[in-house]
Amino acid sequence: MRPSDQKIYLASKSPRRRELLRQIGVNFELLMLREQTPRGPDVTESVQPDEPALQYVARVTREKAHCAQQLMLARKLPDHPILAADTTVTIDGRILGKPVDRNDAANMLQTLSGRTHQVLTNVLVVRGEDWWQTTQSSDVAFCKLSPQTIEAYCSTLEPYDKAGAYGIQGMAASFIELIAGSYSGIMGLPLFETAQLLQRAGIRIL
Repeated sequence: MRPSDQKIYLASKSPRRRELLRQIGVNFELLMLREQTPRGPDVTESVQPDEPALQYVARVTREKAHCAQQLMLARKLPDHPILAADTTVTIDGRILGKPVDRNDAANMLQTLSGRTHQVLTNVLVVRGEDWWQTTQSSDVAFCKLSPQTIEAYCSTLEPYDKAGAYGIQGMAASFIELIAGSYSGIMGLPLFETAQLLQRAGIRIL
């Protein structure tokens, strides 16, 4: 077991990010942001007018990290580094976030069908007043999807709560002809970049 000074807080509810951190042996504790408060969620993921995807994903991650740091201080928790991340899908300058319903998911998949899109994952580690942040970008080429395939996929639980309405670690892997970039980044946490940031914050990986 690693010593307590090697623990981090993960400011994310994503089970995929937990799985990826465990893969590289990082000891973490969840620091969940609130989705329901009198003023709404701690962090909204709405896109600002004319906001480019790179700026969007970096801003949302900063907001998550800031809120998590405030929660840590308010709850008087032990001072550990905080890791926050956000992933988005972009194509033709459009940001494809999490689908709001089945029709939205189907429209997103139709947009991605037979084309190459980008998956951006921004990762931020904060320790005290020190912040380290980076964005990893991957290209993902989809095969042509038939209406029947899109309908069948949207009948599963996979497209929902995922940017771009698909998860590469599930059945949608059969849609992907080519990847240029980071598989773990497309899942939601690029492990090479994450390890580099954590090591700068004093967390040993190996």
